[in-house]
Amino acid sequence: MNVSSTSDIEITLWRTWALTVTHEACEYTEQKFNAEKTGGDPVIPSPNLDTDLVMACDRLVDRLIKAYKNPIQMPIDIARYSKLISPKDRGHNEEREEKLLQRCPPGHEDALTDATQKEIWAASDLLAPMLEESIKVDGNWRTNQRWFKPSLEDDVLTPGCINVSPAWFQQGHENQLDPQVSASLKGALSEKILKAIARPAAIATAALRVMHPEQYWAGLRAFGSLGEKAQSKELPKMSETLQYWASVFNSLSVISNRQTPNHRDHLSIPECFDILTSVGNYSNARMNVGGAGWEDGWPVVGKD
Repeated sequence: MNVSSTSDIEITLWRTWALTVTHEACEYTEQKFNAEKTGGDPVIPSPNLDTDLVMACDRLVDRLIKAYKNPIQMPIDIARYSKLISPKDRGHNEEREEKLLQRCPPGHEDALTDATQKEIWAASDLLAPMLEESIKVDGNWRTNQRWFKPSLEDDVLTPGCINVSPAWFQQGHENQLDPQVSASLKGALSEKILKAIARPAAIATAALRVMHPEQYWAGLRAFGSLGEKAQSKELPKMSETLQYWASVFNSLSVISNRQTPNHRDHLSIPECFDILTSVGNYSNARMNVGGAGWEDGWPVVGKD
């Protein structure tokens, strides 16, 4: 399947790829968003999209339109802020963070359908053994047991933190070795896991298509290139995994029942977006983005 971005760069995707269906969902989402924004004609979804996915895209468009019509302006120069930070600024030094804020002073509704949230919940069950094994007594803060809420006897969610990716660089060898399928997708359940997260991955990608189209097309081009490399270098596991991968993001972090300390991820590009999705029944959740001087809280997030 050949698709073209706004820059007329042709991208080749395999018709059997889950990402091809995601792209069609993104096309529908963007067209419907633009129609809702301008009062245009109704948009008919592709027959390749199932009913649940179309309903999820419709819910997403509704939330995006509400956000578009009710913008919140934050008086902070993100471009300047990103130039001030260095790889040493990991977000742990409160004094340093306060000085950054002084130089760059800052001034809820569910976007996922119940069906999509239940799919994410079900996928977490498939990942339970790996989540359990991920917690370490002496690990770094991402996997150290002190940051996780222990499971109760009647708790259906397993605490843990894992990364899922079709093309994962071994730490410390980013420029030396070809990327590999993450360990979390090398087991017997890999296909089942990828199919379980396909619709949620498509919705997150559709949101990116509307919010940051340049990043969306860059991700799509990257996966087209990755598919060609997997074939030319005879990497069968990667080729197999790419067939079921449904996101333009190259990795997914699954974080369950963990408190996250203030930190900064230097592997992310300041001009690009990450997508954060919160699912479950819990109360008094708070998110603090210290670098932007922003904090939000809500009494209940998500449903099961």
